[in-house]
Amino acid sequence: MSASLRVPAAPPPLDSPGAATTLLEAYRPGTDRFLATPGHTLLGSGTAALVPHDARPLPLRVRETLEAARRAGDPAPVVVGSVPFAPGGAASLAVPETVRWATALRTDPLIALHGPNAGDGDDWRIREVPAAQEYAAAVAAAVERMRDGEFDKVVLARTLELTSARDLDLPAMLSRLARRDPGGYTFAVPSGPGRTLVGASPELLVARRGSGLVANPLAGSAPRSGDLAEDVRRAAALLDSPKDLHEHAVVVDAIREALAPFCSRLDVPERPTLVRTAAMWHLSTTLTGELRDPSSTALDLASALHPTPAVCGTPTDVARQVIADSEPFDRGAYTGMVGWQNADGDGDWVVTIRCAEAEGRTLRLFAGAGVVAESSPAAETAETGAKFRTFLSAVGAAL
Repeated sequence: MSASLRVPAAPPPLDSPGAATTLLEAYRPGTDRFLATPGHTLLGSGTAALVPHDARPLPLRVRETLEAARRAGDPAPVVVGSVPFAPGGAASLAVPETVRWATALRTDPLIALHGPNAGDGDDWRIREVPAAQEYAAAVAAAVERMRDGEFDKVVLARTLELTSARDLDLPAMLSRLARRDPGGYTFAVPSGPGRTLVGASPELLVARRGSGLVANPLAGSAPRSGDLAEDVRRAAALLDSPKDLHEHAVVVDAIREALAPFCSRLDVPERPTLVRTAAMWHLSTTLTGELRDPSSTALDLASALHPTPAVCGTPTDVARQVIADSEPFDRGAYTGMVGWQNADGDGDWVVTIRCAEAEGRTLRLFAGAGVVAESSPAAETAETGAKFRTFLSAVGAAL
């Protein structure tokens, strides 16, 4: 899906058939941290060190944690985990005791085999927060304010709270997510005491390898259709939609502006292309560049980008306040970042969407839509419903 870069400074990836799916099947909740990208698969086990939470910039805390791990004898330490949406929130990042690498799931022939079956959904109790009509009303209110010139864009989200009568089978959910979209970014990481963040994001925030970087913002979406002709029609309409092209351009311009100070060269295509997941079409632009200062780490770049207008809005401060006033829940890790970084500063950071947070027997699913002045409340509500399908299919539930 997204452009990727070869991974250096890590143990050579295992490239035998089944190596990536072996890591997927080896994942166990608790202190395991799993991340699959279009370029490689990573499984970290145990916790050698936690990145501390204090007033220092997060990239500095990560750099010092990795340097300490290297001095302690780890020749190739890696930090893995998630960063929340809220500024200054506590990140859940750690250096695993052991890290195993393999090639990408999408290149592993065994990923095509059927994984664990989802249940029939009878055991799930589902609660919408907010209800669909309340969400549509919030979208309508935001559209009215934008037409009055108060701000340009906001991303509004809603949640589904799924409660099961049985213990959650997170490894099975992760396996189904990975097999549904093996070319995306599939993850399962601890997100707090007794909590696990699990999901399958289509969106790379930024990757850094040596002096090279790649960013792949997505903005502007349309639901897929099971009918081939209708699916193609929706894709073509998205690529020609003034509303979605404007929404996408706002995000790309913000990414360009944030990355430019770091780059001696930054290439930005003039028009977006299309990428697809099992549930959605997205407008996509892949930016590539060369770093001006090779000491800039992947997390330095990601922190400069986060939050993009694709998950927050613009102007950022106003959009954050609209989100706080409109959403009756705490986003937590949703629309934050999840990824990894090594001691050389290389890493991948992914936008935390198409995800859920598991705690006890409850899953909280998140989905959002970019709202601009041309938005339709009904269409944006329907878009969030389509985005929920990624995770609902993994748990055998229906909205």
